[in-house]
Amino acid sequence: MTGLDLQMAQKVLDSQPFSALVGARITAFGDGAATLEIDSREELRQQNGFLHGGVLAYAADNALTFAAGTTLGPAVLTGGFSIQYLRPATGASLVARAEVVHTGRRQAVARCDLSVVGQDGTETLCAVAQGTVLSAASS
Repeated sequence: MTGLDLQMAQKVLDSQPFSALVGARITAFGDGAATLEIDSREELRQQNGFLHGGVLAYAADNALTFAAGTTLGPAVLTGGFSIQYLRPATGASLVARAEVVHTGRRQAVARCDLSVVGQDGTETLCAVAQGTVLSAASS
């Protein structure tokens, strides 16, 4: 275990100016998983009214990295990730749920499901992502 908890993870997220700009929050953190949520608002949409793909990519990146941080420790960096958009993201909020698939000594691989939540609470999968997160801790 890394010694991190949900409250500390939210403090780390809050220290990122871009995360504050989009209004991201961590709602679950620990045991190889993390969930990040963002409320939908006009400033985060593209010209057709959907949440911008960059917002989804941001959410995937952070959820993947926070999930890996539960297994690698707090000093982590994204090594790379890919995202597949499945359908337009329309809804009241975005939920990015990431889970570690494998952790080694210096890196972890995680996957993330991104869903939009409608006004009635129904979730619709809109993208999936997978990435590699690297330990930035000195050996």
